[in-house]
Amino acid sequence: MNIVKLKQGETYQPDPGWKRVSLAGSENVSIEYFEKPPGHTSPLHQHTNEQVCIVIRGQMTVVNEAGDTDKLGPGDSVWFASNEPHRVENSGTELAVGIDIFSPGRDFDFWTKRK
Repeated sequence: MNIVKLKQGETYQPDPGWKRVSLAGSENVSIEYFEKPPGHTSPLHQHTNEQVCIVIRGQMTVVNEAGDTDKLGPGDSVWFASNEPHRVENSGTELAVGIDIFSPGRDFDFWTKRK
């Protein structure tokens, strides 16, 4: 058993106001809690990990490489295939909170070592 409490998880900010916290996971799966301020968008990116994003609070818009968009609210989720270009933005006026699940697991190097 590996318990990680939210306030004790490894934390980083890829951009100002965009907080990510590493929760319990392994090499096979990693789980990250995140907070996105209003108006923030991640850059269009892709990674070898499959990703499921679950919205806990607020609104988020997901965008794929073709520019297709969909708005997600609390309880909604999206799955991104391995190497599928995508971005996620906070399209609302309040802080958006969510959970990302990656398989296989990954560490914070993806964002902290980006150029």
